Amino acid sequence: MPGRVSARSSSTSQATHIVSSQNLSARRTAASSRIEIPDEGPSTSLRTRICEIFKDAQRSSAGHRKLATSLRKVQEACCYEVPDAQGKVQEKFEEDDFNLEVARCVIRLLCVKKSESVGDRIVHFLGTFLRRASEKDIALLPEEQVEEKQTLPETPSTRLTAHILSILLPLLDSKEKVVRFRATQLVAQVINSLDSIEDEYYQLIRTGLIKRMRDKEPTIRVQAVLGLGRLAGNETEEDQEEPASDDDDTSSLSRKLLEVLQNDSSADVRRSLLLNLPLTPTTLPFLLERARDVDPAIRRALYSRLLPALGDFRHLSLSMREKLLRWGLRDRDETVRKATGRLFSERWIEDCAASATAGESEPTVEATFPNLDGLLELLERIDVVNSATGSGIATEAMREFWSERQDYRHAFIFDDAFWDRLTPESVFVARSFNDFCKEETGTFELLAEEKMPEVTKLAFFLQRYTNDLVNSMRYNNAMTESEEQEDTVEKEFIVEQLLHIAKALDYTDEIGRRKMFSLLRETLAIEELPEEITRLVVDVLSGVCGSEAAGEREFCGIVLEAIAEVHDNVAPDEPMADNDDGSFHSARSELSDSTPTKARSGGSANAAKDDNSEMVEAKAVREIMVNIKCLHIAQCMLENVEGSLQQNIHLVTTLNNLVVPAVRSHEAPIRERGLLCLGLCCLLDKALADENLTLFLHCFTKGHDALQVSALHILCDIFTTHSNLVTAETADSALHRSLYRVFSRGLKAAHAPEVQSAATTALCKLMLTSVVKDKDLLKQLVTLFFDPATKDNAAVIQALSYFLPVFCHSKRENMEKMAAVAAAVVHTHVNLADELEEGEEVVSATTVANMLLDWTDTRKLVAQDVAVVTCNGARDTEVRGTNGDVHLTLAETLLERAMTYGCPKEERKTLVNMVGKICIVSNSSREKLRTVTDLATEAIDAKIATDTTTRNALNKIHQALCNALGEADSVGRSAEGPNADQTVAGHRLGTEDASDVEGTLLKLEEKRTVTPGQDALIEELLLDENEDL
Repeated sequence: MPGRVSARSSSTSQATHIVSSQNLSARRTAASSRIEIPDEGPSTSLRTRICEIFKDAQRSSAGHRKLATSLRKVQEACCYEVPDAQGKVQEKFEEDDFNLEVARCVIRLLCVKKSESVGDRIVHFLGTFLRRASEKDIALLPEEQVEEKQTLPETPSTRLTAHILSILLPLLDSKEKVVRFRATQLVAQVINSLDSIEDEYYQLIRTGLIKRMRDKEPTIRVQAVLGLGRLAGNETEEDQEEPASDDDDTSSLSRKLLEVLQNDSSADVRRSLLLNLPLTPTTLPFLLERARDVDPAIRRALYSRLLPALGDFRHLSLSMREKLLRWGLRDRDETVRKATGRLFSERWIEDCAASATAGESEPTVEATFPNLDGLLELLERIDVVNSATGSGIATEAMREFWSERQDYRHAFIFDDAFWDRLTPESVFVARSFNDFCKEETGTFELLAEEKMPEVTKLAFFLQRYTNDLVNSMRYNNAMTESEEQEDTVEKEFIVEQLLHIAKALDYTDEIGRRKMFSLLRETLAIEELPEEITRLVVDVLSGVCGSEAAGEREFCGIVLEAIAEVHDNVAPDEPMADNDDGSFHSARSELSDSTPTKARSGGSANAAKDDNSEMVEAKAVREIMVNIKCLHIAQCMLENVEGSLQQNIHLVTTLNNLVVPAVRSHEAPIRERGLLCLGLCCLLDKALADENLTLFLHCFTKGHDALQVSALHILCDIFTTHSNLVTAETADSALHRSLYRVFSRGLKAAHAPEVQSAATTALCKLMLTSVVKDKDLLKQLVTLFFDPATKDNAAVIQALSYFLPVFCHSKRENMEKMAAVAAAVVHTHVNLADELEEGEEVVSATTVANMLLDWTDTRKLVAQDVAVVTCNGARDTEVRGTNGDVHLTLAETLLERAMTYGCPKEERKTLVNMVGKICIVSNSSREKLRTVTDLATEAIDAKIATDTTTRNALNKIHQALCNALGEADSVGRSAEGPNADQTVAGHRLGTEDASDVEGTLLKLEEKRTVTPGQDALIEELLLDENEDL
């Protein structure tokens, strides 16, 4: 990094003084091209030689090193006594002469625009020369002189650098942006080319570049941060940690650069800082934060350049590693995802493989061959136990790894020794490899069959590790709180991954299928099994049984038997009520009799009951846990069934003896789990769903937040599956009202973000599938999108950002609904803006209007009407003359609202401006055109437009309507002619100059023939317009 040199000689001061007049001349030349360059004296051989070198340097960057060597020889001839080949002394020039000529060429560069590549070549050449000259000067100094001084001694190169900086620094504040850009670029190049800068110029450069860091031109800010990034490396940790200050001279430079990195509007500036800031503990978190930058090029630069150059990734924290992988692999830009995949599969694996190969006591060496230990360490470093479940990122990372690393795919051997010593990392390697091969077809699928064990062998491995897990859990249950319990997290993870592998296996082998079937049947009846493993066991069992009707019945029967065995563990020593068949109904009755929530009243409690109270309470808790376990197994079963409920006797039994009693239970956990199972049963039977809709609506109305979310999900699934319950003509109107009230209440639940997001998502799904068509709910969704109260609810904003354009652009019917509620949305939004407190921000009414116009633009319909879609000679479909009735409907509602008595001034202005931007086409409905034209005429007569802009917009839209109406009448009269199918292109309003109303009206008048009444109307408008203008 550049150091600071304090020594200065008198010769340098004199040189600076000599060029002061030339500096002023250069600044005047940059300020105005009309000022002539002053006389610079006669041309010399030195000037000619230096100019030739700079001339060659601007042609190409390939010969810069050679040219820098030539210029260095000229400098040595001026600064040192260098005899020629014949021993004669050449024409002598002083060092000041050389510095003046080089500075003269630099000044000529200041007026070269950024678009000229020759300027960048000269800047690069100057930096190359200064670096080479500085190295040569240090090499010529005696070693004793270099060692004696703590700072870099003064040399001809340092004096030349000081001379150039004395010219450039005053020009950093030039009024010409080209001069500021080149001056800043040259200063940044000088800083990055040298190892040392004098104290005097260090402070001047720092102050000048900090000012340019706030320049209005992004290109200048880029060059400023390039220079400051190099200077920031000189700051000590104390300087970086000092508190922020408004004073540019005292505040930490790194802190200022980090502020620019976070807040600068230019992506080029942020990218330059990302790649040039020093990597320190202070700057690293801010640099890694750019993984969430809005510009994809910056995100790609982070993963492709910064992180590989960072060194060993193990210096990062575990949470930061997981975040970087998740942000990168789930990025919306494909190049960012690929860069993240290469980082994980090439750089990070090599770090772990190299250390595994070298050992702890040996230096790290680069690994050039597949290394299993390195891969296992990599998975351990990203905490695969937690990141491979749920929404973790380990699965996606390993998919990219197997896709990129062919050598690892073929090198791994999953033999018996591998399966006998499974760890969380190794079993996840096998699971991810199997998933990757199954997702691909052809070679990879054959590779999986070759390397993975057959079904029978895998069943034995699964049985072994499951028994180990169950024994550990039973051991922990037998331990007291004071005794140390065995950690079972890793064992649970191993069993889960083995079940994931079992889900993807081929069960055509009958022997292996029977072995796996019996194992899963026994495992499912284990009471201590965790819920996630239970779910996976049911999923695998469903695949083993098959998806046909007979397989589903067998699957349901096996699960029902397992539920009965689990429930028998409630009271194995007691008779199950008086029902000999041990039904679930009798079990629930027994539970209801012993539930702890029922108050037991009595005059006086005897001693025996007091002694047994703890036992009764423990038994009740155990009953609740076992019943929840049974309901969870039933829920997993129902999630894997697609057949009819009434045609499967096992499902009917589950509903009557398990689900219905659970819904009626007094215990909240059992009741909520039973409600989920009842919702799943309703998806299999329409009549059952119709009977229980009132129950789900009641759960939303009276339940807590979590129950309301569950009720919304169930209602959404039911109406998506059985849409006739709402869309049929015989549907109950009272049900409609109740359903709409539920969703309306959910959208207004700002106090419960989860409920609000669930209601928004459910309603969006139902509207996209045309199940719900209520306009009031659509208005609430649009209003909710612009409501500042929902800005912190990311789930709502994300759902609506996707839903609104897709909903409108998918069908014309949806556009018409949006056009019908647009005026009401604007009215609500304007009132909401007026009610905000000071300091609160809201989306502007103009932004709302523009988005509503975009959502109702029929030219953006995905599925155009058949009448406006034609085929050309190449059989390619093209849209011609889109019907514009939607925008006419929008204009009609807007004008009616604008002419309503009591409409606020700001709202009326927004509505009229919206009308001026609608798209009018002549092939729209003539009735619509006449209606909107009459409304526009009435609006002009009523003088609802109070300012020039709105009056111009209203006059323009009126004239365009008259024009389109005349063309539509003409097309209608010639409908029986040979050109009846032709359409007329639409007129896009809002893009013309709003101030040239008279010229626009005259042009439209020349293009068409109107009736005498229309002529009189146009003349009247022109007269009114002249008066207004």
